Amino acid sequence: MSVRIITDSASDILPGEHEGLVVLPLSVSFGEKNYSDGVDLSHERFYELLVEGDELPRTGQVNPYAFIQAFEEAYAAGDDVVCVTLSSALSGTNQSAITAAAEAKVVVRVVDSMSVCVGERVLVEYALHLAAEGLTAVQIADELTAARSRICVVGLLDTLEYLRRGGRIGAAAAGVGSLLSVKPVITVENGAVKLLGQARGSKNGRNLLNQQVMAAGGINFDMPVALAYAGLSDKLLRKYIDDSRGIWEAGFPEGDLPVHTVGATIGTHVGPGAVALAFFKA
Repeated sequence: MSVRIITDSASDILPGEHEGLVVLPLSVSFGEKNYSDGVDLSHERFYELLVEGDELPRTGQVNPYAFIQAFEEAYAAGDDVVCVTLSSALSGTNQSAITAAAEAKVVVRVVDSMSVCVGERVLVEYALHLAAEGLTAVQIADELTAARSRICVVGLLDTLEYLRRGGRIGAAAAGVGSLLSVKPVITVENGAVKLLGQARGSKNGRNLLNQQVMAAGGINFDMPVALAYAGLSDKLLRKYIDDSRGIWEAGFPEGDLPVHTVGATIGTHVGPGAVALAFFKA
C-alpha cells in the first residue's frame, strides 16, 4: 500500500509542485474578499494586495471537513496517509487534521511540523522522499517526528512596518528601528516565531543569518534545504546568496539553489523584502 503525503499551504508549497503531494489551502481575507491560499490567490498577487491595502489581511486555518475530504480520497485510492501541518502553536490547522483523522477509514498519521514556511516545507519534502523509499505511514511519521527537532529556520526582515501593523511592536519602536535601518532576525523555536536579534543594516543582517548557520553546526546537504523571499523581487535573497557563497558551494556547486516564495501565512507579518532559509543541522 502506498502512502499519500498531505500538507497545508502554510508550507508555501504550491499545488502541483510535487507530484502526488496534496496541499490544502488556508484561507486569506482582504476585507470582505476571501481567497484560498495558493489556489485563487498566488503569492505574487498576495503581495500586490498587501502593499496596496491599509489593513492587514486575515488568515484562517484549514477546517476539518477539508481534511476529511482529502482522507476519503486517499481511502478511495487505497493509500495510507501522512499529514504534515504547520505548527500547532501558530494555527488550529493541526487540530483540524487530528479531528478529521479520528473519523478516517484509512490509516492517517498527523505530524505537527512545529514550524511553518520553509521549515515546514523541508519536512514535507523529507516525507516525500521517505514515501518514495517505500516506508509505511507509521515509519514515516515516526521519522519525521524525530527529525523535526534538527530543522533550523532563520529569517531576515527588511522592514518593521508589518510587525507594527500587526501589533507585534509599538509605533515608536518601529519608527526608531526604521530610522536606524534595523533588520530583525527571526527563527522558529518550539513551534513559535522568536526574535533572535537585530542588526544595523542589511549587510550585518546577512552576517547574522550566517552566524546562525554556523551556530547550528552547518547544513546537512543530504537532506532537503530551502530558501525563500517575500515580495515581488528576489533581489535581496540573491544578494544574500552572493555574499554567502562559501556556505552554499559545498551543497550546490552549480549554484542551483532551491529558491521559493514566502506566502500569506508568514508574509502577512513580515511584509515584502524578507528572506528565509531552512535546513537540517549537520
